[in-house]
Amino acid sequence: MQADARYTPDYIFEASWEVCNKVGGIYTVLSTRANSLQKIYTDRIFFIGPDLWERQESPWFKEDRTLYPGWCDDALQNQHLEIRAGRWDIPGEPIVFLVKFAPFLSKQNEIYTKMWLDYEVDSIDAYGDYHESVIFAYVTGLLIESFYRYHSLEPYHVIAHFNEWMLGTGALYIKKKVPKIATIFTTHATSIGRSIAGNNLPLYNHLKEYNGDQMARQLNMTAKHSIEKKAAQNVDCFTTVSEITALECTQFLERQPDVVTPNGFEKDFIPAGRAYQQSRKRARKVLLEVAETTMGHAIHRDALLIGISGRYEYKNKGIDVFIEAMSHLRKMKELTKDVVAFIMIPGWIKGPRKDLQALLTGDHPKETSSSPGCPFITHDLVDPQHDMVVNQIQHAGFCHSQDERVKIIFVPSYLNGNDGIFNLSYYDLLIGLDLTVFPSYYEPWGYTPHESVAFSIPTITTTLAGFGVWAQREGDKTEGLDDGIEVIYRNDDNFLEVTEEIASLIYDFTLKSVEQIKILKQSAAALSDRADWAHFVARYQEAYRKALHNSFIRLSKPYKLKAE
Repeated sequence: MQADARYTPDYIFEASWEVCNKVGGIYTVLSTRANSLQKIYTDRIFFIGPDLWERQESPWFKEDRTLYPGWCDDALQNQHLEIRAGRWDIPGEPIVFLVKFAPFLSKQNEIYTKMWLDYEVDSIDAYGDYHESVIFAYVTGLLIESFYRYHSLEPYHVIAHFNEWMLGTGALYIKKKVPKIATIFTTHATSIGRSIAGNNLPLYNHLKEYNGDQMARQLNMTAKHSIEKKAAQNVDCFTTVSEITALECTQFLERQPDVVTPNGFEKDFIPAGRAYQQSRKRARKVLLEVAETTMGHAIHRDALLIGISGRYEYKNKGIDVFIEAMSHLRKMKELTKDVVAFIMIPGWIKGPRKDLQALLTGDHPKETSSSPGCPFITHDLVDPQHDMVVNQIQHAGFCHSQDERVKIIFVPSYLNGNDGIFNLSYYDLLIGLDLTVFPSYYEPWGYTPHESVAFSIPTITTTLAGFGVWAQREGDKTEGLDDGIEVIYRNDDNFLEVTEEIASLIYDFTLKSVEQIKILKQSAAALSDRADWAHFVARYQEAYRKALHNSFIRLSKPYKLKAE
């Protein structure tokens, strides 16, 4: 499709549960992409998020009462919408509207009835986070309609973009109430695909045999799947983040995505030159100090520091593969260098280990860890006996003696700079690693390997990660890590082969010279340069054009009343 004035948006609304609300990977997608979009559509792109902040303000939101005060007052008076306008405290500082949805929870049954009558959205078996998500999405639709009417935007080309099943109701509301607005719906991972993988069912070998509706009933996911499917099928443009997820969408949601919109990354905040080296030196010092204090013995200064991070999805993120690979590496008698593997996966914790805190500050510990038998943990778990990571490490027989080459450190805390042990953010620690490993089983995109190469850290990932598929096509041209990344073939059945290949790659890495590693780091950074938003934002512009084009076609057709 050729770009022309007819397909250029004048105003864009983009809604997500994670706008000014850092709870997952979608926050990274939106917050890093916002700068590129703000440069193109300056203050004509508006992000919409939930106003969840009562006792304290969102650390990512800066309220500005000079922004659209007349409309905010009108929306409160006439639609009972409590809206706060401001700026997202990120590069580009785009305009944000935070809206309260709790006052509309009392209308839940009425809203669900409308969604059933209009689109046959099945909410009968809804539970958990479904209710708040759907009501927030509905309120988002009200907000967009209110802004559109108040500012008389009928002559303009307007886009309304909704992220994930949680915002599906907003897309359906806008289609019915303001049909001139072109709608986009993006799924970052299908609810059924993630659930199949999370329930240890073989997703890939039998993908073509699964029926989304049937699996939704089997996995008790009917409500989420229903809203996701209806939103995907009814918007003007449907997008997803990778070719892998596009296959899931086609099978489970019964609509092939119109555009694949890969996730980019902004590297402006990553230190360069001398500052990079200083940050890396500081990070290595902290990582080694914590490792030595946790283990109770010295670790050689040239130890290879590797890591895995992300959400605690034991199988989907490949945490099980990572630990098994470390166990395999540990048995390699020819290994001549210490390897310290950090598992940076937030879990259910009480807080930092008090004894470890005392030792790190040079004090004599007054109390011992409440997680006995876990000398490799930095924070006390609430229920260590039933923690899958702890159990696998112990089952593998890691003893962490001084003469053992491979050590594992489990960091079950969010690394926000105030965790009580490292007191550095994840990015401030990532820069100190030598290598990262993300052997994902289910990973629609994969920001963790993407972030790693952006920080010039060579990485290992798999063909079941969206970023892995992209990197294999764009940059992984040689065997091994010589180009800064290795994308390992993974399927439903080759668990052992993957663990052995990872162990072999890490062993080979321990043999590389300082100069060879320098080249690998440069290759990793070069790959990330091709995966930044400057390159990928064009995919969103394509989605905007398709949404507008399809909305023009839709509006040109005679309206048909739904049969009674």
